[in-house]
Amino acid sequence: MKRLMITLLSSVGLSAALHLNAAESADKQAHGWLLVANKGDHTLTIVDPFAGRSVAVVPEDGVTGHEVVASPDGRRAFVPIYGNSGVGKPGSDGSLLRVIDLAKHEVVGTVDFGKPLRPHCAVMGPKNGLLYVTTELENSVTVIDPGTLKIVGTIPTGQAESHMLAITRDGRRGYTANVGPGTMSVLDLEEKKVITIIPISRQVQRISLSVDDHWVFTSDQAKPQLAVIDTATNGVRSWVELPSTGYGTVPTPDGHYLLVALNKINKVGVIDLSAMRLVRTVDVPKAPQEVLVQPDGATAYVSCDASKQVAVIDLKNWKVEKLIETGPGTDGLAWAKGN
Repeated sequence: MKRLMITLLSSVGLSAALHLNAAESADKQAHGWLLVANKGDHTLTIVDPFAGRSVAVVPEDGVTGHEVVASPDGRRAFVPIYGNSGVGKPGSDGSLLRVIDLAKHEVVGTVDFGKPLRPHCAVMGPKNGLLYVTTELENSVTVIDPGTLKIVGTIPTGQAESHMLAITRDGRRGYTANVGPGTMSVLDLEEKKVITIIPISRQVQRISLSVDDHWVFTSDQAKPQLAVIDTATNGVRSWVELPSTGYGTVPTPDGHYLLVALNKINKVGVIDLSAMRLVRTVDVPKAPQEVLVQPDGATAYVSCDASKQVAVIDLKNWKVEKLIETGPGTDGLAWAKGN
């Protein structure tokens, strides 16, 4: 009888432990998925960021998609199909946007722009729920209703090679990095017009906003420095010196730091935004492209193009805690809310 009781208690304990582990796993997954666009094999990798591994690889059924964004409910991903070249370089010109169901792990819809436009960066409007996509070859941003997958408008940028886009938290202003012209377009998203064009450098890349929308950041490709633009005056406020030319940037949710990919020296730079200076660097695998910070601010993810990996940085100790295998040409990153 005593032995039976011990066996029953052990079984109950094991069952409770398994149930707790399953609940913890489900709770972690409910917090979100990391989405990774792979330029090299035209796929989207869906990553369990807590387990640190891929759970699915979804073919995009077309030429290369560089960037990705998730719907606010975390159920779908939108991948503009750019083409097989770099910005301003000869190659194929994409004309589609793929819609991927993140539960089914498959393409479930397509937006056809009707002509070659090299659609590139997709951003969800924070207030109106519309999808904004840079369409380089038309010098514009195209506006899409993500529910109907219909094009509902276009916004001129007034410049060529409008590659990346950032939108203010109130959804009223947009900012594009115009690579070849080396400028930034300031857009009125409600009136669908250009407010002004800001000269920056001979060439720029990538763009992001501070969490309070006071600053816009873009990386000078001619010199190792970062441009800081004041959104109140629409002028260059200052420059932050870097150890190498920068690429993708992202602020931490608390607004204290800006992380910048230093793709030529395989590091991520950390800029103190109160002092507007670089305070440390973190070593990552070869060719870092884009940086994404988890919504809780604890972790940063860095896509490393040539390494087929995403580096996971613990933002408490500023160390790479793990590397996640993804795909060739690892580039665009997005966070999808868990369901």
